[in-house]
Amino acid sequence: MLLNEYFRQIQVLVDRCAIVQESNIVYEARSHDRGFIHGELKLTSGKTLAVREFVKTTSIVDRQMYTYQYMTAENQLVFRYDNTGHHRKLNLSTFPHHKHDGSETNVIVSAAPNLAEVLQEVADHL
Repeated sequence: MLLNEYFRQIQVLVDRCAIVQESNIVYEARSHDRGFIHGELKLTSGKTLAVREFVKTTSIVDRQMYTYQYMTAENQLVFRYDNTGHHRKLNLSTFPHHKHDGSETNVIVSAAPNLAEVLQEVADHL
């Protein structure tokens, strides 16, 4: 998949999502097959979803880094998925993939969701 195709897929997903009121997602090509996506989605509930992905596109999309952080209107963490390696000591079976559920300290096992799956979880949460 070409990098621009992936960027376009993400933008279409965001544009079609009924719970997204406003988007300020930025797409940065770092090379012909590497890019950085970052920004924030303002949701109809007043909550926000911060999005960051560093991707490498070849025949597949490899999200080498991702963070999806869902916050209340009062900036309280609802959940965050990420794949940073800071929780190695927890010996999670999905390391480095994990989820902060309700607080920074409540770190649980999690597969690596994509943005569509996260948006569906947010919609189910509303």
